[in-house]
Amino acid sequence: MAWQLAGNYYENCSCEAMCPCSWSVFAHKATRDDFCRFALVFQVDQGDIEDVDVSGTTFVLAGDAPPNMTDGNWRVGVVVDEGASEEQVASLGRVLTGELGGPPAALGPLMGEFLGVERAAVSIEDDNGTHRVKIGDGIDFTGQRTTNGSGEQVMFTGIDAHPAGPNLGVAPVSSAKFSEFGFEYSGENLSGFASPFSWNG
Repeated sequence: MAWQLAGNYYENCSCEAMCPCSWSVFAHKATRDDFCRFALVFQVDQGDIEDVDVSGTTFVLAGDAPPNMTDGNWRVGVVVDEGASEEQVASLGRVLTGELGGPPAALGPLMGEFLGVERAAVSIEDDNGTHRVKIGDGIDFTGQRTTNGSGEQVMFTGIDAHPAGPNLGVAPVSSAKFSEFGFEYSGENLSGFASPFSWNG
């Protein structure tokens, strides 16, 4: 049966400049020499997975990868907001493991270890181009959408390899703290994106 998810996407990673993996189809490595760590946050406004309504849920793909992400062996865990029901979590899990196809399945060849699913409180404040994302005690970042002279958000378009593509809105992160699944990073002026997303399978 078909499924679809749509809503808002927020990203922070450990790159010290705009993440080169996003716009180079993984041709360039992360700006750090030792790792790439990331929080990919999907706020689902409308969603249906095989007749299970998952609207209003939020999930995070949190993980660690080599600086050259095409080397594979990504270690990724999922955090789902604590307000989601067990049925919703199970349905999201089928999507995120790639069982039901779509963008998560396309990442399958790069995955090395799935670290499981955790539950946490979720708070996302998004106002006038500035957002703050808090996921439990482990993820906390603040970003600002970059706009052009006409007030429109600057976008990367035509992106093939990013799970939230093909269009990503540039939104650098002013401050970030990440501690999930045994991985950590923190810093200021790090890479970030914020824009709508749409998945289906």
